[in-house]
Amino acid sequence: MITGMRLDKFLKVSRLIKRRTVANEVSDTGRVYVNGNSAKPSKQLKIGDEIRIEYANRTVKVRILKVPENNVSVQEAPTLYEVIE
Repeated sequence: MITGMRLDKFLKVSRLIKRRTVANEVSDTGRVYVNGNSAKPSKQLKIGDEIRIEYANRTVKVRILKVPENNVSVQEAPTLYEVIE
């Protein structure tokens, strides 16, 4: 069982951000926070972590419910997290 996953990979797998390269760019520019702290793409995530993503016109905050072992289907992606704000 996997206990963690890289931030950039989780953002892609969960479909919060469509491509991993974009997830890397957004993280590198300091617009992604994990548990209130600015996070790099290599940050290891675990169940219960809260991610805040600052898009150009809105902010999304989610809590991780599941960390998959690999890619998941489009239908399953929303079950990996719950939206807080």
